[in-house]
Amino acid sequence: MPHIFDPTIIREYDIRGIVGKSLHIEDALALGKAFGSMVARAGGKRIAVGYDGRTHSPAFEEQLVKGLLSTGAQVERIGLGPSPMLYFAAAHTHADAGIMVTGSHNPSDQNGFKMLLAKNLPGGGPIYGDAIKKLAAIAAADDFVSGTGSVSTSDIRDTYVERMLKDYQGTQDLTVVWDCGNGAGGEVVEKLTAKLPGKHILLFADIDGRFPNHHPDPTEAHNLIDLQKAVAEHKADLGIAFDGDADRIGAVDGLGRIVAGDQLLAIYASEVLKTHPGAAIIADVKASQVLFDRVAALGGKPVMGKTGHSLIKVKMAETNSPLAGEMSGHIFFADKYYGFDDAIYSGVRLVSLLSASGRSLAAWRDDLPQTINTPELRFPIDEARKFAVVDEVKARLQKAQAKVNDTDGVRVLTEDGWWLLRASNTQAVLVARAESQTEEGLARLKAQLADELKASNVVLPAA
Repeated sequence: MPHIFDPTIIREYDIRGIVGKSLHIEDALALGKAFGSMVARAGGKRIAVGYDGRTHSPAFEEQLVKGLLSTGAQVERIGLGPSPMLYFAAAHTHADAGIMVTGSHNPSDQNGFKMLLAKNLPGGGPIYGDAIKKLAAIAAADDFVSGTGSVSTSDIRDTYVERMLKDYQGTQDLTVVWDCGNGAGGEVVEKLTAKLPGKHILLFADIDGRFPNHHPDPTEAHNLIDLQKAVAEHKADLGIAFDGDADRIGAVDGLGRIVAGDQLLAIYASEVLKTHPGAAIIADVKASQVLFDRVAALGGKPVMGKTGHSLIKVKMAETNSPLAGEMSGHIFFADKYYGFDDAIYSGVRLVSLLSASGRSLAAWRDDLPQTINTPELRFPIDEARKFAVVDEVKARLQKAQAKVNDTDGVRVLTEDGWWLLRASNTQAVLVARAESQTEEGLARLKAQLADELKASNVVLPAA
């Protein structure tokens, strides 16, 4: 029978909502039928399925599998773990598709689904945008494929850990604190660090979807306080943190300073460009100009892409890029790896790079020019107005012959630095950010941004 999803859960990059309000167990069953049908019509059959540590994830996974089986799919259940382990399972076993039950870094009362198709199938790659809307349309039209599927289970954790260890090239032992945030990566990180050279201290490695210690979102500074304290207490060389499904990484150096996603990308680029000279290194429009300048200085080709992990993956394929990343901590290694965002693997690569170089993360961080910037400013706006406001600002700037990059919203370059305004693809909000070398320059950038918003009857929030 037809199934109608709450329109608020049909996001740009995934399906996600509040359990019991906008997202229900029936949605998992219908999504299984719709996704299984999409895979079957693309010529696929084998689908890997995983789930994260949220309290409702096992029940959602059970109904999802039931829906997939009704389309004749061959389902391989890999069980509880991080999203990148599901991506790895799909690649390692040459599955035709994968689907992960996860609420990612969202609050504990939320859940959702991330999906991918094998690259050799029509429409292969991450499922996002119009493809997610197509799934909703299949369900609404009751346009499901019918069949009798089969199911198997496999524990791929040890194979996943061994694959990550394969790329560790360190020569000196380091002391590392790993904050798993009670997220889905905990058990894998325990297995990994038991085999990784050096001394490793684990925080909150027990998987608990209620997130009793702190919320697992390393982009928020207050979520890194426990990690900073532990680094100081153990005199550790660095600390690494993960979000709820371990596809986003956060880091602090041995001095307890936060190392942002774009700073990490600049550090990784110094290694990757040695073996991929002249290669494209991709970052989203929110990344610091310092990163793009550093990539160019290293002989690479800096590429500014749209924000969104699915869009970054597509851009990597287009440019044959060995490395990409976002301010949010999604890091994508195609160098030696599969090209998907895997925070645990990124942690291994960071420890390996530091150990092999003999230089601390603090020293690498201090190599980068220091800038002054606002945090990411997110402020609500009517859904019908968010893209229109950006278009209005863009038109005025172009008329004034300002230096504008319109890859994703508007990123305006001035003598003081740059400011960004873009519309969120997933929420009814505008996103803004500014960066300068001086406090005075930052103030002027924020004033220019505020003036442009005011001309469209929007007030810039205080930062």
